[in-house]
Amino acid sequence: MPDFSDWTQQIEIIGVFLSFVYLYLVIKENKWCWWFGIAGSAVSIFLFVHSKLYAEALLYSYYVGIGFYGLWLWTRKNPEKTLQVSQLAMAAQLKWIGIGVAGSLGLGYFLDRYTDADKAYLDSTTTIFSFIASYFEAKKYLSAWTYWILINAVTIFLYFSKGLHYYAGMQVIYTVFSVVGYYQWKKQLSPVLR
Repeated sequence: MPDFSDWTQQIEIIGVFLSFVYLYLVIKENKWCWWFGIAGSAVSIFLFVHSKLYAEALLYSYYVGIGFYGLWLWTRKNPEKTLQVSQLAMAAQLKWIGIGVAGSLGLGYFLDRYTDADKAYLDSTTTIFSFIASYFEAKKYLSAWTYWILINAVTIFLYFSKGLHYYAGMQVIYTVFSVVGYYQWKKQLSPVLR
C-alpha cells in the first residue's frame, strides 16, 4: 500500500507546477492560461479535502468552473466583445467588498458550526475573496491583482499552518507575481467602468 503522504506531496507538486504555468500565462494575457488553471485546480481539490480546508476545496472547484468561463470570454471571436483591461468604479468596488465580507462570515459560520473544518473563518475569507478576484480576472478588471496580492499574502500563513509547504511557497511567489501582473495589466488599462 503506497504511503498516503507521498501521494499528497506528489499531487501538491503537480498542482503547484500547473498553477505557475497558469500565472505566467495569465500575466501575459495568453488564453492558454485557462487550461492550465483548470487542470491545476482539478488536481488540488483532493489535497484540500484531505487537509480539511473545505472552503479551499470549494474554491478550487469554483476555479475549474471560472476557468471555463474565462476561456470562453477570452476566446470569443466577436471583435466588439474582445475584453480590454479595465477598472471598476469605487462604488462597484465597495459593493464587492461588502459582498465578500458577508460571504466570508456566512461561510465561516457554516464551516465552523457544521463541519470539522480547520481555520474556518480564515479559510472562508480567502475563499470568498478569491471567488471575487477570479471573476475580476476573467473580466480583466485591474483590481483583480490588488485582491490577489492581499489574498495570496494571507494564504501563505493558511497553507503553511496546514503543512502544505509547496503551496505556501507557491503563494509567496504568487504574491510577488501578482504585483508584476498588476503593473503589466495597468499598461493596458482602459477607462473606468461604472
